[in-house]
Amino acid sequence: MNRLGFEEQDLGELCRMLDANTFRVQSVFSHLVASEDPGLDYFTQRQAEKFERMSSQLKERLPYSFLRHLLNTSGIVRHPGLQYDMVRTGIGLYGVDATGTLDLRQVSTLRSAIAQIKEVAGGESVSYGRSGKAERDSRVATIRLGYADGYPRSLGNGRGKMLIGGRLLPTIGNINMDMTMIDITGVPDVDEGSPVVVFGKDLPVQQVAEWAGTIPYEILTGLSQRVKRVYFRE
Repeated sequence: MNRLGFEEQDLGELCRMLDANTFRVQSVFSHLVASEDPGLDYFTQRQAEKFERMSSQLKERLPYSFLRHLLNTSGIVRHPGLQYDMVRTGIGLYGVDATGTLDLRQVSTLRSAIAQIKEVAGGESVSYGRSGKAERDSRVATIRLGYADGYPRSLGNGRGKMLIGGRLLPTIGNINMDMTMIDITGVPDVDEGSPVVVFGKDLPVQQVAEWAGTIPYEILTGLSQRVKRVYFRE
């Protein structure tokens, strides 16, 4: 990963530092950089071999045992032979599997509601910079959600969609700081106050991330603190 941690050439000095201090090592771990990608399995194997070699040297040097762990969610799925004392189920806890091989249940739903509905004449524009254009007489719903809440600005102008009235409907115009406009033309039984699903069971966060050109991690962690959280326990 070349992010944090020690290189193999650092092990000698590391062991001397550990000998000179009174604290105990509780765990030794590494982080697989591409465990979800079959095309990089050769690199994953190299990384695992290096981890085994380095952590074994520490085991031989230290007079006590410690936990070793290497696998993230996709590693658990694709590289079960690399399990040590623990595994780290990260995004899998939210029902998201980067490998696409598990039938996980998504546990997070992002909802909003329609703040206002406007009748927009054909040829008129919607949002900043006149970025959205009504090709015909249209109904446009303004949703209480914007990029300040974590809904990416890249999802504007039809690239993103939301579930309203059981239908997947496109954005129109640029995403605003606090609001997003959706084209609801021809959708019956939708009124101001109607619920909106941004992602959830019937609209996976993976799909939203794909539309935004990013990964589910960024969508989930990008939700700002002003988005109200409601937790359920079963």
